Amino acid sequence: MDQELDRGQTNAPHGSRIDAYVDRYAARAAGMVASEVRALFAVASRPEVVSLAGGMPYVTALPLDLVGDLVADLVSKRGAVALQYGGGQGDPGLREQICEVMRLEGIEAGPDDVVVTVGSQQALDLITRIFIDPGDVVLAEGPSYVGALGTFSAYQAKVVHVSMDDQGLVPETLAQTIYALQAAGNRIKFLYTIPTYQNPAGVTLNEVRRRQVLEICRRAGVLVVEDNPYGLLGFDGEPLRAMRADDADGVVYLGSFSKTLAPGFRVGWALAPHAVREKLVLAMESAVLSHSTFTQLAVGQYLATQPWREQIKTFRELYRERRDALLGSLEMLMPPGCSWTRPGGGFFVWMTLPEGLDSKALLPRAIAERVAFVPGTGFYADGGGARHMRLSYCYPQPDRIREGVRRLAGVIEQELRLRDTFGTGAITSRTGVDTPGPDLA
Repeated sequence: MDQELDRGQTNAPHGSRIDAYVDRYAARAAGMVASEVRALFAVASRPEVVSLAGGMPYVTALPLDLVGDLVADLVSKRGAVALQYGGGQGDPGLREQICEVMRLEGIEAGPDDVVVTVGSQQALDLITRIFIDPGDVVLAEGPSYVGALGTFSAYQAKVVHVSMDDQGLVPETLAQTIYALQAAGNRIKFLYTIPTYQNPAGVTLNEVRRRQVLEICRRAGVLVVEDNPYGLLGFDGEPLRAMRADDADGVVYLGSFSKTLAPGFRVGWALAPHAVREKLVLAMESAVLSHSTFTQLAVGQYLATQPWREQIKTFRELYRERRDALLGSLEMLMPPGCSWTRPGGGFFVWMTLPEGLDSKALLPRAIAERVAFVPGTGFYADGGGARHMRLSYCYPQPDRIREGVRRLAGVIEQELRLRDTFGTGAITSRTGVDTPGPDLA
């Protein structure tokens, strides 16, 4: 018997010395594709490289001493609760505070319909898990958040991009896309959108279009998943009204404290219609049993005892200064043929290269010149985005941003000279979706 088992293992036809289990994984594991550029960013993290790549909040702007005291006080006074298991839906007190935060964007909701998650990324995973069967369609802006595309791919969804312009998602194109897909027999499960200071494009869906998108999806029976991590980080005026504020039944809203407090706490949430909420809680419990009571109570303590609205204002002013440094440097230094978005908030600028240039091919040369960005191809499920790149201004100091743009402009100018000398080469084709490291998302 043992000999037969040994012989079966030895003769396994599809295994390899690299991965003996290659023929045993579920089919959906094939959608889990490692980033083709991740190895380059191990180099890009060196201090001599100016990284315009990562969407990392500038947590140094927090009053870290006060946060440390808050955490110590939590352990000393409520440690027996904070270090214990919690419920799958999340701490009731924090859910009430989350409703107060969402009220800044016009959302009136009760804590019973809030599910606390391990960052909004887990909320997105849970939504996809409970709605998507292999082959179902997810509509997403083109370009879209790379972490979302990786999740959709892992659950074997078919992602169909809907085009954007400087005012966000184009409603007419959305309606045409939905009609064509449904006429062809496709099942559209939801529209995934980041309507405010979009990642990676930085654009914002205007108020008129928000109403149009909601109406189009309502008529077509398509759920809207509104991902809104940057909504409170606008640079001018009050926060925009969330789409969820105008449609409680047709929108699942995803929020996060990663950008307005700190990503290290890993606290996000989903606000969902009642029936969807029940499924989310069950999915949450099957995934992690219960998430960290400690981090939930720490965030709740922060909201209860610290001037968090003033801290968000501090972040807004800091990011506005860095946005201005990036836009000013691009205007001054980039060669003709380059164009870019002008975000009113958030972390990102989306740049378009001159005809014939490929951002992924450009990246190794840029890192050799000690500057990094994220190529545009990672933000499309269909292989698009070769002429685009995402530039992040949230983390480097303004002087470093200006130096990074100077280096990047030099790389692009060199590529243009090569293009003019040798002509445009074929753009390398690609398949699959890059799965981001957390510093790139």
